[in-house]
Amino acid sequence: MQILVTGATGFVGRRLCPALRQAGYTVRAMTRRPGDYRGAGKATYGDVHDADSVRAALDGCEAAYYLVHSLDDPDFARRDAAAARTFARAAAEAGLRRIVYLGGLGDDQDKLSEHLRSRREVERLLGRGGVPVTTLRAGIVVGDGGLSWEMTRQLVERLPALITPSWGRTRTQPIAVDDVVRYLIGVLEPPEAAGRAYDVGGPDVLSYNDMMRRAAAVQGRLVPVVPVPLLSLALTPPVSWCLLTPAWLSAALWLLTDVDVQAARALLGSMANEVVVRDNSIRSLVPFEPMGYDRAVLAALAEHARAGRDPVPA
Repeated sequence: MQILVTGATGFVGRRLCPALRQAGYTVRAMTRRPGDYRGAGKATYGDVHDADSVRAALDGCEAAYYLVHSLDDPDFARRDAAAARTFARAAAEAGLRRIVYLGGLGDDQDKLSEHLRSRREVERLLGRGGVPVTTLRAGIVVGDGGLSWEMTRQLVERLPALITPSWGRTRTQPIAVDDVVRYLIGVLEPPEAAGRAYDVGGPDVLSYNDMMRRAAAVQGRLVPVVPVPLLSLALTPPVSWCLLTPAWLSAALWLLTDVDVQAARALLGSMANEVVVRDNSIRSLVPFEPMGYDRAVLAALAEHARAGRDPVPA
């Protein structure tokens, strides 16, 4: 089976392509710069905002993974919706049998952030073309180079303490990127997965505060994470609460990290939303034991070290 992977050079895509090859699939890696592509599979030009290029990239494929987003653009929601419409039409015209999409966790009954609302809209729009869509909904994906993880890793490494408001107590269910890839491949062919959305997460449900504490502990560091109620801000000196508001946190990310601040700002708005698994049915369809958070952190740090940037934690 020939598979198109959009976002082949991205955080998840560059791991998915070789895993698909290893699983016996023929991989076509869609990228806007095929001449620069050095990953697994055959590079092919494609831009989700260019319908003709998408149709050409899909020609001869039976299924596709949709792993692209525009979070680095202030108008990401509109751009992502337009791209999803374009891809859905092209997929229908190509006679595609399945689209697999990686979206975001979050309770539809909650007041979702703009980012999570956009993920849901893309999910719906991809399905309007008539091609069955299988969606995996994930929260924070832990792995070297992942935006959410890089924000956590770099802030924990570079700050002596973290002071958080109420969002620090919000629950999330992080998952290792290797486990996401395993789920993505596992849902590709089963007929019962067509048209379904599955929640995916690791075994640990943690607050953001706990995630940062444990990420620091895995690195052998003690970084105090101090929750401060918003009502007490007037009683605390500015230096102690500079990381509390999204504006201040965005500034800190710009000063202290190398993450894309526009994309990070889109994710920060989702911190008030609880992102945990509500339905575990994926576990019976793709049975394996996902790795725990501490092990996922260690794997991410080890991969970062292998790239020659940091020592492997003891």
